[in-house]
Amino acid sequence: MARQEYLQPALAGLDPTVGGVDPALPLYATTFVVVDLETTGGAPDGGGITEIGAVKVRGGDELGVLATLVNPGVPIPPFITVLTGITQAMLIPAPPIEQVLPSFLEFISDAVLVAHNAPYDVGFLKAACAKHGYRWPNPRVLDTAALARRVLTRDEVPNRKLGTLAAYFRTATQPTHRALDDAKATVDVLHGLIGRLGGHRVDTVGEAIEFARAVTPTQRRKRHLAEGLPKVPGVYIFRAADDRPLYVGTSGDIATRVRSYFTAAEKRARMSEMLAAAERVEALECAHSLEAEVRELRLIAAHAPPYNRRSKYPERMVWLKLTDGPYPRLSVVRSLAPGDQAYLGPFTSRRAAELAAAGFHDAVPLRQCTHRLSLRTVTPACALAELGRCPAPCEHRITPEEYDHRAAAPFRTATTSDPQQVVDALLARIEVLAGDQRYEEAAVVRARLAAVLRATVRMQRLAGLTSIAELAAARPAAGGGWELALVRHGRLAGAGVSPPGVHPRPTLTLIRATAETVPPGHGPVPRASAEESERILSWLERPETRLLELSSGWASPITGAGRFRDLLTKAERGGSHQLSTERS
Repeated sequence: MARQEYLQPALAGLDPTVGGVDPALPLYATTFVVVDLETTGGAPDGGGITEIGAVKVRGGDELGVLATLVNPGVPIPPFITVLTGITQAMLIPAPPIEQVLPSFLEFISDAVLVAHNAPYDVGFLKAACAKHGYRWPNPRVLDTAALARRVLTRDEVPNRKLGTLAAYFRTATQPTHRALDDAKATVDVLHGLIGRLGGHRVDTVGEAIEFARAVTPTQRRKRHLAEGLPKVPGVYIFRAADDRPLYVGTSGDIATRVRSYFTAAEKRARMSEMLAAAERVEALECAHSLEAEVRELRLIAAHAPPYNRRSKYPERMVWLKLTDGPYPRLSVVRSLAPGDQAYLGPFTSRRAAELAAAGFHDAVPLRQCTHRLSLRTVTPACALAELGRCPAPCEHRITPEEYDHRAAAPFRTATTSDPQQVVDALLARIEVLAGDQRYEEAAVVRARLAAVLRATVRMQRLAGLTSIAELAAARPAAGGGWELALVRHGRLAGAGVSPPGVHPRPTLTLIRATAETVPPGHGPVPRASAEESERILSWLERPETRLLELSSGWASPITGAGRFRDLLTKAERGGSHQLSTERS
């Protein structure tokens, strides 16, 4: 009863993906420590252990035994004495758990921990370590009860209790509710279960741990797709029977990442559906993580795999553009023309662009009507003119020169250099609304301010990089040498890794000779997606990255939108009262 009560809560503390044992180690070469505890039956709160029994085995041979009674420091319930035969008198001279733990932790080092209903036993051991200041080594854990559920059918055994399994496998030692006897019985059960794993193509300790967990039949059937993949940075592509890309991903270790899709850790319904349709996995090796991330983005944009969420609507990138004519207005467009000079973006959705446009309309008197205005013909004014929200250029109440100075010029300045005028106007409006206790309206304006700042900061940051014809950078590689990247107009044109102990210049020269030719273009992202240029920026801005060569200066305007990053953070977090002190 006690074992079942704490089975599920203790599961959260197990992580079979970490530990000192290589998951690729064959089962016959793996050192196992099979452990069993007797307790007072309470919760795993750092105490309550009355006996520890552990047996170390490898390749069927017994390497060592550890067994000791433990003084729990509390009275033993009578039903525990009846169950185990352990009395209070037996435990009085026994050492407390804090004296036993050092020897036990040394005994299990560099081994896979095995237990029957492992979450229960491991939960008590982890709690004891935490209470008495010992670091839990977090070994890989194999649960024989879970493994038996996967290996044995109901026709073979009616349940997965240790006594039932011991009888089925005819163990040399029968379980007696004493720690060492139960541990020795579990050793024989473990060996019997390992003998059954060969028919399931489970040969390594990592495969055994994953097999014991609840994987779907599809994952088990398609596990072979992860075989033979390289353990290098790169991109992996799950392909259907007709070779159509289903899903594209990236990893610093392709083989390990793809294997994770066939484990119990993968619980996404979409991935289960994708695995059912997948017939093979293609691996594209890359020089380093940046090249892998960029290739992933390009493949997703080119093929729109159905199971990549971010590729669902890749064509929805839009811009906020100032139209031509004597009285320009803001317009949301799908692309920029070579002649466009005043614009903001790119935005990921039309809604985001319209929110930023509303912010400009709150700050400057840009007209919002869509009429084509003429300098000769007067058009009737709309309600916004009557409310004082528009200078009514339709009725020629304002000259084109004054309209440009009051309305259009602040937009151009905000997008290319200094948004101070727009920011001050929006902060003043928020302050007035908050002072009148119109907090909901103030929150709306605050969201518009955030949209304006987010877009201007992003575009100016991108433009600083994409205006550079060529940039070469390097950062230390994990295995020695240097990761090299050649960037042209914000697009990754070439990548490579120089060998350890060798000057990176020859490698960079070779990269430049074989790099992609990237001509200049119009806009802040002329030759790559905004996401690709932002990935490159993040890589370049890491502290360990070094700039090697630049064809021109890399800079942002000193009075640009970047100086409002803190204000943007406050606006995104909310609280109109926090913004009232930001006015200059």
